[in-house]
Amino acid sequence: MALFDRNQRQRSPFCSTATFVLFVALCFVGLWMMSSPETVPAAMSASSEKVKADVKEEDSSIDATNTVKQDSANVVAETTTAAAEGAEVVENPAKPAGDVKGGAEGDGGKASSKNQSFDDENGTTEGGDLVKPGVGETDGAAVQGKSVEESTSAGTDEKGTGGQDKNAEQTSIDLKDAISQDKNAEETAAATGAKESGSVVVGDGIKNQTFDDENGKMDGVDLVKDDGNKTLISDESAQAEAAALTVKPLAEAVAATTATDNKEEAALSETDTTATATTTTSEEEKKQDGGEQQLPAAEALPNVQAELLTERAAQNGSFTTQAAESTKEKKKRAEKGKKGKKKAAEDAGAASFAWKLCNSSAGTDYIPCLDNEAAIKKLRTTKHYEHRERHCPAEPPTCLVPAPPEYRDPIRWPHSRDKIWYHNVPHTKLAAYKGHQNWVKVSGEHLTFPGGGTQFKHGALHYIDLIQEALPEVAWGRRSRVVLDVGCGVASFGGYLFDRDTLTMSLAPKDEHEAQVQFALERGIPAISAVMGTRRLPFPGNVFDVVHCARCRVPWHIEGGMLLLELNRLLRPGGFFVWSATPVYQKLPEDVEIWDEMVKLTKAMCWEVVGKTKDTVDQVGLIIFRKPENNGCYEKRRQKEPSLCEPSDDPNAAWNITLRACMHRVPDDPSLRGSRWPELWPERVGKAPYWLDRSQVGVYGKPAPDDFAADLEHWKKVVGSSYLTGMGIDWKTVRNVMDMRAVYGGFAAALREMNVWVMNVVTIDSPDTLPVIYERGLFGIYHDWCESFSTYPRSYDLLHADQLFSKLKPRCKVLPVIVEVDRVLRPNGKLIVRDDKETVDEVQRVVRSLQWEVRMTVSKRNQALLCARKTTWRPTEVEAR
Repeated sequence: MALFDRNQRQRSPFCSTATFVLFVALCFVGLWMMSSPETVPAAMSASSEKVKADVKEEDSSIDATNTVKQDSANVVAETTTAAAEGAEVVENPAKPAGDVKGGAEGDGGKASSKNQSFDDENGTTEGGDLVKPGVGETDGAAVQGKSVEESTSAGTDEKGTGGQDKNAEQTSIDLKDAISQDKNAEETAAATGAKESGSVVVGDGIKNQTFDDENGKMDGVDLVKDDGNKTLISDESAQAEAAALTVKPLAEAVAATTATDNKEEAALSETDTTATATTTTSEEEKKQDGGEQQLPAAEALPNVQAELLTERAAQNGSFTTQAAESTKEKKKRAEKGKKGKKKAAEDAGAASFAWKLCNSSAGTDYIPCLDNEAAIKKLRTTKHYEHRERHCPAEPPTCLVPAPPEYRDPIRWPHSRDKIWYHNVPHTKLAAYKGHQNWVKVSGEHLTFPGGGTQFKHGALHYIDLIQEALPEVAWGRRSRVVLDVGCGVASFGGYLFDRDTLTMSLAPKDEHEAQVQFALERGIPAISAVMGTRRLPFPGNVFDVVHCARCRVPWHIEGGMLLLELNRLLRPGGFFVWSATPVYQKLPEDVEIWDEMVKLTKAMCWEVVGKTKDTVDQVGLIIFRKPENNGCYEKRRQKEPSLCEPSDDPNAAWNITLRACMHRVPDDPSLRGSRWPELWPERVGKAPYWLDRSQVGVYGKPAPDDFAADLEHWKKVVGSSYLTGMGIDWKTVRNVMDMRAVYGGFAAALREMNVWVMNVVTIDSPDTLPVIYERGLFGIYHDWCESFSTYPRSYDLLHADQLFSKLKPRCKVLPVIVEVDRVLRPNGKLIVRDDKETVDEVQRVVRSLQWEVRMTVSKRNQALLCARKTTWRPTEVEAR
């Protein structure tokens, strides 16, 4: 008869049966106590008190990093037992096993039991017990068995030896059930081999599982610690032989376990939520609630973080997308949609990966969309530098780019600004061609950068100060924060503007000036490979505070000033264009002709000359133009060329949009972006832009200003308490960072005090929040991750992908994107992925097949976090042409 039905039995006369049954039961108890030498009343009492003292309710929660918070000191091993005759009984570890009445009546007859499993490279280990090789399972079984014995004996002492129960029949039944449960528990412990929830057994010690994103705690996760340029695995990790543990779920209370043989199957079929700690409720709290408290497997995320993880169904709120703004890209996406959607999971499974090296004439410097030789050969003309623009392969490559034979970890910033390892970028053509101009020199194993350039032979800082002396209103690091350097060379201008707290997007084509952008990136300076040819640059309109061009040989004045008008689109109203080319200060016939044309063009564009000077040290001159802050000059022009753009021409549409020789009007509505200058730096980084109002719906569904503030607080918490302290990343080795799917730039803002710079990428099908990122004094770029990024291999130290891969699946496969990540990331660089569990598992399979080191995986419900390190491994086979 079921245990919980005992109160409904017909009571037999006391004298006829109860005495006999009680006598037999007491005999069984006496024999059992005599056979257990370790069980004495004093020990039972101490054990019972210790169990009660140790049992506490633990708050298992997860913040937006999807790591779990646990008080490691309060982990209590739970015991599950099978009930006889099909009864579904789960013992509460906080109570003695014999206290059946308390479990049945005080708690509604239910208790919690949660299994825990850890997944490592060798498979799944149930119960969370990782045993060091050579240690048998008998020790663990003994521990479990002892726990059951103590619990049961304590309960028997209270019910049996106490013997003053009013109903003798109930007492005898309780004793029989306790004995039966004790036997079943012992058999179960022996079969399962010491499953103590919440602990990892390593030798003779117990390792508590603790994941605390707020406090930076990551106990229980095998983290790899960086030690200079070497990577060492922690001692505990080595003992457990698990470089990365995937923490598996603690399910909700087990509803039924009818036999020991069914336990493993039940554990494997539990929900996809991940847990890292055993959660229990105290007896007092249960009584207050009138029964047992039903705890979910995973507690809901804190309000802000929960909403941040769930974007609106439209995924853009009041923001449009770059794909919608760019008509050509919209058509291209429509054509892709007709081909049907394929799940990226088809590419999963390490056994199916057969990696080969790319067979390209670019070798170790291969950029798929810039080195597409087949597409370049088909071009009808190259007079507008079409051959330097993006021409991506129809199918993204899945080959791997080889590394230079003697590649080594880059020199750390700020020393890297002055010198880099020669073998990392083994190119000397630029040193030979521009050595006399202090661009770059070869010095033994290093390439050195004296800090000069064509226009500032005596150092970039001298030149930077010269600009501010010519126009104090520039105010580097206050009014002027975000700069575009066109024709940047090796980017020394941008590299030294860091000393003035100014961020520079350096831009140059992959051309005969060999590896100039690659030099910049290796130095730790922001740069992209791009050319001003026939299409708009991948930035929104009205975002750069200053645009700079030092002797960049761009023909600004030809074809109606089309290229200078593109700069006008990018320059913020009231922003400055600094030009220090030879036409400014030389009197050669060609220079005079160009100067005259530039004067006419800039006057027709309503640009005002606000500064002009000539340096006596470098013997160069520069001129500074200001873009108008209103439309008054446009309306007064007698000459209507260049013309104003049609109202339908969106200045923010930038992805695959052909250049036009027209000017966009300056926003004159005070509520619109561009109608006034942003806050001064650094105040602007944490303040919502004035043009975000509460009538607009943000990406996460809140009013836009609240969305912005929530995003900032979210990433401050994640970065400060987890990324910087809880993931085993040596941030001294990190300089170049990319946020592959930035929203408001909160991740970059949270890293502001670090010695890093962040390239914020806004994908073309995401809400177009890139103007927000620029408004707060950060920078970024539009990109479609179904194509290759315009940068050299081995450019970045850390890539961050938050909810990126799952959103790409409807349009492209995940595998080529991870291959692109492998191309862009430096050896020993880190990848952090936050996404749904299925997608993270898929990413993990691919990076493992690439011989990456998976340093940590944590999942909770359907959300997961992965941290992996790229290694120096490369395949030996080269793909066929």
